[in-house]
Order: sequence, then structure tokens, then C-alpha cells
Amino acid sequence: MKLSSKQRAYLRSLAVSISPVLYIGKASLTEEIIQNADDALRTHELIKLGVQKNCEDDARIIAEAIAEHTNAEVVTVIGKKILLYREGKDDQKRIILP
Repeated sequence: MKLSSKQRAYLRSLAVSISPVLYIGKASLTEEIIQNADDALRTHELIKLGVQKNCEDDARIIAEAIAEHTNAEVVTVIGKKILLYREGKDDQKRIILP
């Protein structure tokens, strides 16, 4: 599913009030991070991740890797914050995109 610019803007507006659910540190991208991101996406649909200063990898590369492994969409990457979205199953949808 490819997000339109209007949908991305809507998701960014929703993300203003949420805090990061995961922080990626010095170990960078691990299997545990990917599993935790997948679990969080299953529960919340829209999640924010923080990349800490001691992580040497680029936030965009990390975002693309997590999105690929979890079948999610990268909404935006601003500085060290990553915003991911994955549409929930029909009975668990919380976010209705415009």
C-alpha cells in the first residue's frame, strides 16, 4: 500500500501527540527491535521510534529496513524520529485514512 501525500499529512498530524514506543541504540537494528516494532504496529497501527545519538546508522536506512521486515510504510523520518504505519486488520482498524 502506497500512502498519498494527504494520507501522510494526516498520519503526521496524529503522531504529534504520541511518544516513541521504541528506541534504537548502539546495537542498531536487531531482531528484537524488529519483533517489538511488529508487535507495536499490530497493536497501534501508527508508531514512533527514536534513534539515539549513540547509534551510528542513518535513521532513514533503519526506517526502510524495519518497514520492509514488518510490511509497514514509512510515513516520515525527521531527524532521529521515525514514523511507521501499517493498516490493521478489518476488525482491529483504529485509523481511517482520508
